[in-house]
Amino acid sequence: MRTCIFGTIYSESKLPLLRRIFSKLADIGAEVFIEQELRNLLAEQFGFRADAQELGSEDVPCLDMAVSVGGDGAFLRTAARINKHGVPILGINAGRLGFLADTSGDELEDTLNEIADKRYTVEDRSLLRIYEGCEFVKGYNFALNEVAILKRDTSSMLSIHASIDNDFLATYMADGLIIATPTGSTAYSLSVNGPIIVPQSASLVISPVAPHSLNVRPLVIPDGSLISLVIESRSEFFLVALDGRSEVVPAGSRLTVGKADYRVKVVKRYGQTFYSTLRDKLMWGADARY
Repeated sequence: MRTCIFGTIYSESKLPLLRRIFSKLADIGAEVFIEQELRNLLAEQFGFRADAQELGSEDVPCLDMAVSVGGDGAFLRTAARINKHGVPILGINAGRLGFLADTSGDELEDTLNEIADKRYTVEDRSLLRIYEGCEFVKGYNFALNEVAILKRDTSSMLSIHASIDNDFLATYMADGLIIATPTGSTAYSLSVNGPIIVPQSASLVISPVAPHSLNVRPLVIPDGSLISLVIESRSEFFLVALDGRSEVVPAGSRLTVGKADYRVKVVKRYGQTFYSTLRDKLMWGADARY
């Protein structure tokens, strides 16, 4: 098995977990690569020299699996690096909550043993893409979680004229607007009271950020829809953020957002479902008295 380690390790306390990953991958006979950024970070900050080959761009299509170490942010950066190559990604949580990076350190050895025995499942997750207005995006023009339209500073709110499949929906007077995939429904969208959507649902959710009107609510739409936005502001610019990677865009611009033409593959253990993740991460059904 050819695998590559991606991630972000900013604390020396996370090094034991990383050492265990390298050790276990060696035990199961994997051919191990490491992304250049992570290799340099480990060497410069912690003096850690990884026993792995450095990943070149030509090596990515040949990987059998990618291992993302960190939180959901590290997983999103790994997905961007994998791009359209269809390599399944295993997220090992070295951060905090972790909906995408949901394999804990306690499960590490068992999980990698199961992967070596090919006892795991792969979930396909949809992404978003900016179609019209893509010239404002530098580099990777896809988002696994969300595309967010946000005001740039503390100035007046945005006026966002939204249409779905050329049918006018509404003008949102708000600090911003989030268009989220089902995967992203538990991320930024959830923090502005958007609904939780099961990852396999063929849906998108549009959630306003701090809307001026209290009767504006999140809206779930079919994921085959194209969402067109014209953004006005008293400021000259606003922000477009794809999974947190923000670009400055001139006010008055038109953007069209829709589902991308490929999916990200997420590795899951048998029995590890979205519902179990909700119970574990959001403590659904837990009684604070016990």
